[in-house]
Amino acid sequence: MELKNILESLLFSAQKPLSAKELREVLAEAASAAEGDETVKAFKKVKEEALEAGLEELAREHETAARTYRLVCVAGAWQFVTQPEFAPWLKALVGHKSRPPRLSQPALETLAIIAYRQPITRAEIEQVRGVAVDGVMQTLVERGLVEQVGRAEVIGRPMTYGTTSLFMEYFGLKNLEELPAADELRRIPVVKPESFETLDPGLATAPPDQLQLPAEPQSAAKTDEPT
Repeated sequence: MELKNILESLLFSAQKPLSAKELREVLAEAASAAEGDETVKAFKKVKEEALEAGLEELAREHETAARTYRLVCVAGAWQFVTQPEFAPWLKALVGHKSRPPRLSQPALETLAIIAYRQPITRAEIEQVRGVAVDGVMQTLVERGLVEQVGRAEVIGRPMTYGTTSLFMEYFGLKNLEELPAADELRRIPVVKPESFETLDPGLATAPPDQLQLPAEPQSAAKTDEPT
């Protein structure tokens, strides 16, 4: 039995997209539960490279066959989807789900900056856009397209932002490497705040009593003037 056929059966029956890691876990669980079935046990420790190759081959086969559906990888997870041209009939069958309102132009511009420059602080985003982004950032976070990913190692430790897996799903991206080229956006200079003064690379800051302050200039010695 070929690995790609097992993967096809799993993805066809799954109720949600499955990542390569999840597929490997299913193969391992099936092998552990198998009693004396060497065929099942043979796929217990499938390497990730072999699994990815099987998925890619499966996707090519369905594309070549020109079926009404295809296998795609979106946001790192694999799933079968129908071809877009059949949307009118599918909507009539399952109904039309209401989608959130379209993103405004400012929201799209801000989202593009985050996607290409992440992780990035709000202040850095405003440097690139030239305007405040408080309201836009709130919208992007509420829509699940942007999330907090850490803190910058600069004065004040501001929060940094990055895109989510929902962002890749929204735009149909397998990963961030599939973003269109935007060299100009990446080249826009961003002035970062002054970093913390540290004693060791692993320390965020140095204790105040250990910081060496610059020596104050000594004032000229006073002399008694003759009376």
